[in-house]
Amino acid sequence: MTTGPDPRRDTPLALELKQRIRREGPMELGVFIGECLWNERHGYYPTKTVLGQRGDFVTAPEISQVFGELLGLWSAVVWQQMGSPALPNLIELGPGRGTLMADALRAMSRVPGYHEAIRVTLVEASAALRAKQQATLAGAHSSLTWADGFQPCADGPSIVLGNEFLDVFAPDQSIKTSEGWRWRAVEIDEAGRLQFGVSTRTRRRPELDEQFPSAPIGSILSSIRSDIVAKGLAETANGQPLAALFIDYGHGQSALGDTLQAVRGHVFEHPLTSPGEADLSVQVDFADVARAMRHEGFAVDGPVTQGEFLGRLGIVERASMLMSANPARTGVIEAGVARLMAVPGMGDRFKVIGIRSPEVARLPGF
Repeated sequence: MTTGPDPRRDTPLALELKQRIRREGPMELGVFIGECLWNERHGYYPTKTVLGQRGDFVTAPEISQVFGELLGLWSAVVWQQMGSPALPNLIELGPGRGTLMADALRAMSRVPGYHEAIRVTLVEASAALRAKQQATLAGAHSSLTWADGFQPCADGPSIVLGNEFLDVFAPDQSIKTSEGWRWRAVEIDEAGRLQFGVSTRTRRRPELDEQFPSAPIGSILSSIRSDIVAKGLAETANGQPLAALFIDYGHGQSALGDTLQAVRGHVFEHPLTSPGEADLSVQVDFADVARAMRHEGFAVDGPVTQGEFLGRLGIVERASMLMSANPARTGVIEAGVARLMAVPGMGDRFKVIGIRSPEVARLPGF
């Protein structure tokens, strides 16, 4: 029995979603999260400052410039492995404030021919974040375009970067009931408050019974729509070579567990506390991502931990060079790299997976 004030608040979005639930019945969790994150009037990404110390969380590119620089150089090496084609597409999914791409472009300018050849596309659905990206990247490259979602590339191979993109891409949950696996949902309790419930339709993935045959009643499976991401990459490739890199927190093997979390002001809270005012995400099931990618005909490298990946790319050597050139910032550079590589911490909680067309060689860092 809980005591004290109820933490769930009737935010503008909560009131709107309650009206919809009263009309239509329990709202499947994936739909609820989508509204919380992307509702045009009250959603988190369209209306809030989400990144940085004034936001709700800090991502790797904001911690250290070395992160974006290494990914930029990684993409250049992949381009060279592809035979240094004339018109490569460099695509970033969910570019945040544009920090990663700014650092990447600066680093890749040292690779002869690559910076001049690429056509850069940033896939961003939030108008507010897009404006920040345009300000950050002003003058950074002559070929910068924005898109709302996956789109086929007219010509040339594609190199795709996605840092902390998967965890908010159509997250969802299933729950084991006496009648089988069903979608988890959000409903309204007797006191008129939002609460978790069960959808009225069965889960459309019968393989879950085979995958988790002994799962007890009440078990929860957190996931993202890996199939949509895989199909989006296949459409982007448009029959041409593609290499993609995804970095996110999650687990390498499929496992049961409620990993849905809400973060507001750098503090965790209950996912139903502040609809539209907190970041909602789930841990990425990288095994499920790999299965979906292989189903679309891609080869998969990894996953490996972020610490392993960055170490193989030379993060220590790059940091040493930066500290030698900027002795006054030695402490800041060292602290940033240490945070990215920390175990336990970002170094092992974040995983990296590489996706490639079968004709593309194994990707660097794996």
